[in-house]
Amino acid sequence: MAEPRRNRLDTPTDVRRPLVRRPAYDADAFGSFAEQFARFMGTARFLIYMTLFVTVWLVWNWATPEQWAWDAYPFIFLTLMLSLQASYAAPLILLAQNRQEDRDRVIAERDRQANARAHADMEFLAREVASLRMAIGEVATRDYVRSEIRALLAELEELRQTGPRKDGE
Repeated sequence: MAEPRRNRLDTPTDVRRPLVRRPAYDADAFGSFAEQFARFMGTARFLIYMTLFVTVWLVWNWATPEQWAWDAYPFIFLTLMLSLQASYAAPLILLAQNRQEDRDRVIAERDRQANARAHADMEFLAREVASLRMAIGEVATRDYVRSEIRALLAELEELRQTGPRKDGE
């Protein structure tokens, strides 16, 4: 008789609960945001905005009195902000590139399948054209029929001029 299954300490349980609940997010929405962000960062508008931002930052912190400036000469805070922006931009750009690669892979697979179908269709049509050529080769052409009619007319003309043959030919 089979022994009933008991919970043992050396056997893992079927249901596992995570220690920390992870936040849920829509991967497609986040990926779409990453693509839009990467597209924006690749524009001249972004470069102009960043140049204006850095210029205003530098001019404000360099030209204003010391009590109004929030970043001293080596501009450590500006460097920190630009590094932070770059640390977020790089993974977002990579995510956008990965999504584009996935789309390119799907498009390439569709193109490959379409090319395979077109190749199969071309092979079928080539076989059909070859069979039609062979069939046409067995059909009497207009020139052949004309030459046969001319030969028969010449034979009839000869018979008319010479008269019927008596030997049964």
